[in-house]
Amino acid sequence: MWRDEAATWQAAHRPLAEIGHMVGQVDIVHGLYYAVMHGVFAVFGDSLVTLRLPSVLATAAACGLTALVGARLSSRRVGVGAGLALAVVPAVQEHAQEGRPYGLVLAFVVLATWLLVGALERPHSRQWAGYATAVLIAALLNWFSLLAVVSHGMTMVYVRPGRTRLVRWVLAASGAVAVALPVILASRAQASQVSWIHPLGWSTVLGVLITVTIAALCARLPLARVSDSVREEVPHARVNLATVALPLCAVPQVGLALISLVKPLYITRYVLFAYVGLALLIGALLATIAARLRAHARVLLPAAVALALLALLPIELRLRTVESRVDDVLNAAATVGQVRDSADGVLYIPAARRDTALVSPREFTGLRDLALAQGPVESGTLKGIEAEPHDIERAMLATRRIVLVTDPELRQAGTARDRAKQRVLDEHFVRRSDSIERGRRVSLYERREPGRPTTMAVHLDGAPAASV
Repeated sequence: MWRDEAATWQAAHRPLAEIGHMVGQVDIVHGLYYAVMHGVFAVFGDSLVTLRLPSVLATAAACGLTALVGARLSSRRVGVGAGLALAVVPAVQEHAQEGRPYGLVLAFVVLATWLLVGALERPHSRQWAGYATAVLIAALLNWFSLLAVVSHGMTMVYVRPGRTRLVRWVLAASGAVAVALPVILASRAQASQVSWIHPLGWSTVLGVLITVTIAALCARLPLARVSDSVREEVPHARVNLATVALPLCAVPQVGLALISLVKPLYITRYVLFAYVGLALLIGALLATIAARLRAHARVLLPAAVALALLALLPIELRLRTVESRVDDVLNAAATVGQVRDSADGVLYIPAARRDTALVSPREFTGLRDLALAQGPVESGTLKGIEAEPHDIERAMLATRRIVLVTDPELRQAGTARDRAKQRVLDEHFVRRSDSIERGRRVSLYERREPGRPTTMAVHLDGAPAASV
């Protein structure tokens, strides 16, 4: 289990009332997802399969819906190609196998797009109600999905579908946004939850530019710009694959990148649904290649998917190895279990590493949390509230052996509490064992005795560590 999944695991095990209280203090943007997973755990039991299966099913549904959108806007060949293209995108595959809400967001954004296209073809109140509902659910799962609504707005501006359709879209979209607005406003008070996001790097900017450029080039293909079936049914509506897919690909990525120039927020998973637009246009490219080569789609599409998988094989293999994840909380908890009998207390630097114990409490049996003042339940938070620095120091000095759970590389402590922990360890303790695996470090410290010589720490596997 990885660090991000640990938050879901912890929250989903709480009663709904506690989940409601907790999201009022922290992580409100994931409140709906935690409630859904609470129900899933109650029905199917708690396991890694149960944790990740909703993401797998949602991503599979997203691929199927993408195929339907492509078929409706262009042709069946384009639709099948688009669905297959989305399935082989590495980022989509990565989040399809994680117990986080992004696969579900992807599915509901594609559903909203499909309903929008349907409403433009055959306007009906049920279509618009369904669209508003899909947009709202996606927003409650992660409100960055509202960038898809902006892309839909650009589609509507270009299509010029008529006053009635335009008014209905505005009512549906604004209604969904209005209902989600309290969550958006409340999340601003929890901005510290995303304070770890780094400013835009050149690799991110280059990735966005390449993706949008490929989409823009594919949007010029005839199959992306012409839809005979739609024109016959709605002759005044200029809706086609390009008008739907290009904004869906470009607006979320470029929009979040521009926002990140002011406040760093760009993470690929926040705009994962933008790959739907890219996949739709790649579907048009594949169908165009098939037509020019006079190859049957049943031959070309499987061949194209096979070539794509072969080209992406190194990435695909890496995604499915433990080395691709650097925050394995279960492995760290098992390491703590090996040394807990020789220790009296445990510390976490930073405090967020307490998720190691919250996911696997049995491995920490008998260890006193030396820094904890209030547990997660009574504090209404994910990981609890720590005591004041002087109280933490007093508890540490009253303990002979301490287990420390931290990051592989010791960084400068970011809080007064963490600085106090590190200072007391450096001044009064000696590290006796050390284990670094899969993004977590577990060390055993012993109280230094006056006059006793300092010895070399030893890794839990027997290899020598750095001198202390």
